[in-house]
Amino acid sequence: MLKPQALVFIGRSGSGKGTQADLLMKKMKELDPSRDTLYIYSGQEFRKFIKGSSYTAKKSNEYYLSGKLQPEFLAVRMWVDVLTEKYNGSDHVIFDGTPRKPHEAGVLDSIFDFYAFEKPVIIDIKISPEESMRRLLARKRLDDNADDIKKRLDWYETDVAPTIDHYRDNPRYHFLEVNGERTPEEIHADIVKQMGLV
Repeated sequence: MLKPQALVFIGRSGSGKGTQADLLMKKMKELDPSRDTLYIYSGQEFRKFIKGSSYTAKKSNEYYLSGKLQPEFLAVRMWVDVLTEKYNGSDHVIFDGTPRKPHEAGVLDSIFDFYAFEKPVIIDIKISPEESMRRLLARKRLDDNADDIKKRLDWYETDVAPTIDHYRDNPRYHFLEVNGERTPEEIHADIVKQMGLV
C-alpha cells in the first residue's frame, strides 16, 4: 500500500500536465484501490471564480481577459480552498500547474509540512516554447490566442523557471524531469518508472 503522497505537475502551458495527472491517478488507484487522489487544478478553479459577482471576481476576470498573470494571493487561495475543504488526511494530493512563483512555492512547502507529506514528488514536464505555442493554438480555448500564449510563455521564463529551481536540487523533494515531446503513453511510462511504481 502506498503512503499518502503529494505530487506537483509543473511545466509550460500545453505540456500535458492534466493528461499525465489523470494517467498517474489511475495508476495509483490500480496499485492501491483503497486510496483516492484529490486533484487540485488552479486554472480550473480560476475559471470558475471569475464567473462570480464579487468585486474581486470581477477584477480577476479583468486580469484574465487582458492576459495578466493573476496575483499570488488569489492563486494560493484557489488551491488552498480546495485543499482545506476536501482533503481527508488519507488520500494522495496532486497539484496541477501550481506553484507559478517562488512565493507560492514557499506556501506549498508549509502545506507539505503541515500535512506531513514525506518527499513530495515534483514532475517537471519539459516542452519547447514552440511546441507549447503549437499545442495551445490547436486546442482553441478562449485564452489560447497567440498574444496571450506569448505572455504565458514569458511568465514561464520569469516566474515559473525560478520556481522549478527551488525544487530541482532540494533534498526535501523527489524531482523528476520528463521529456514532454513524446506520446502521452511514453511520458506516463517514464514518470511511473522514475517514481518506482513498476
